[in-house]
Formats: sequence, structure tokens, C-alpha cells
Amino acid sequence: MPENSNLTVEKIAERIKELRIKGGYTSYRKFADEHDFEPKQYWNIEEGKSNFGIKALIKITEIHGITMEEFFRGIE
Repeated sequence: MPENSNLTVEKIAERIKELRIKGGYTSYRKFADEHDFEPKQYWNIEEGKSNFGIKALIKITEIHGITMEEFFRGIE
């Protein structure tokens, strides 16, 4: 994967983690359990180690009450 793609994946993963923490979840496991994600899979998403699908991202943005546009704002 090209270097700029790796940076984008890292930024997306960071944004997902930031949303979880901002939402009051200090534990990725608790967030995963409460929102029907497999905990290890969700951890991999936050760590940028998972090639997850658009449906997972849509679910995450809906949980946090933001649009896809808001999610990607600032990610280049």
C-alpha cells in the first residue's frame, strides 16, 4: 500500500477512536459490546489493522450522530 494510503488509514482509525472516547466510552470493548461489534474486530478497526467495510463505517457514524461528510472532514 502506498505511504499516503497508510497515513489515511491511520487518520480514519484515529478519528474512530476519538469519536468513541468523545462519546464517553473509555473502553473499546464496552463500545463494541454495546453496539454489536466483535471486540477484537473493533479494536483492529481503531488500530488501523482491519480492512473494514463501508457498512461498519456507516454504523459507527450513525452511532455517533454524524454524517459521513463530518467524519471525513479534515482527513486527506
